[in-house]
Amino acid sequence: MAQVVVVTSGKGGVGKTTSSAAFATGLAQRGKKTVVIDFDVGLRNLDLIMGVERRVVFDIVNVISGEARLNQALIRDKRVDTLSILPASQTRDKDALTREGVQKIIDELSKDFDYILCDSPAGIEKGALLALYFADQAIVVTNPEVSSVRDSDRILGVLQSRSKRSEEKRDPVKEHLLVTRFDPARVERGEMLKLEDIREILSIPLLGVIPESESVLRASNTGTPVIMDGESNAGQAYADAVARFLGEEKPHRFIETEKKGLLKRLFGGRAA
Repeated sequence: MAQVVVVTSGKGGVGKTTSSAAFATGLAQRGKKTVVIDFDVGLRNLDLIMGVERRVVFDIVNVISGEARLNQALIRDKRVDTLSILPASQTRDKDALTREGVQKIIDELSKDFDYILCDSPAGIEKGALLALYFADQAIVVTNPEVSSVRDSDRILGVLQSRSKRSEEKRDPVKEHLLVTRFDPARVERGEMLKLEDIREILSIPLLGVIPESESVLRASNTGTPVIMDGESNAGQAYADAVARFLGEEKPHRFIETEKKGLLKRLFGGRAA
C-alpha cells in the first residue's frame, strides 16, 4: 500500500512545489516508485519545475470528470523511470476537484506506487484541504520568518483535525518540518528566525534545512528538480532530507556560517 505524503505550507512562495519536485525525484532515484500530484488547480506550476509542461495532454480534472483515464494523464519522467507526474488543470476551477474523485485516483495509484506525493496549494482552500485529507505523512515547508512559521502552525492544526486519519481516529498524520531559504549569516544578524525558535514554535521533527541558493531558481527555470544538481548546497540538502525521510541518520549541513580562514578575513573572501 502506498504512503500518501502531502507537501504543504500555510503561506505561498516558501518553496513548496520546488520541494515536492525534489522529494519525488529523490525518492524515485532511490528506487521507490513515486508519483507526484499537482493539486494547485488554476495555477499549475509543478509541470514547469519538473520540465514536462510540453507533454501535458490530460490533467487531474480530466480524470475526475471522466474525460480521460488515469494512465492517459500520468506523465512518466524521462530522467528517472520510477517517477511519474499527474499535472493540475490550468483552466478549471478548484471546485472541479471532489473528495470522491481524489479518493478514486489515490486508490488506483496505490496499486502501482510506493509513494504518492501531493503538492498542495498554500493555505486552507479546497485544493489544499483535499491534498492533506488523505495524507499518511506531511512535509510542512516554512521559511525562517515569523509570518511563515505562524501560518505553518495553523496548517498543523488543520492536519490534526481535518485529515481522514483524524476522522477515523487512527494514528495521526506523521509530520516533518522542512525549513527552506535558510541563510545562517542573516540569522546571526537577527534578520531571520533561529532554527531552535522555529522548532520550539512548531514542535515537530526537523527533516531538513535547505539553504538559500541561486541553484534553486536556476533549476526551476530549466525544468530540472534541484536535487539533481548534486554540486549545489540546496541539491545536497534535499538529498539529505530524503535520506532522513527514509530512516537514515544524516547530520544537518549548511546551518552555520562558513568559518573564514585568515586570508579570507584579510581580503574579504577574495583570497587566491
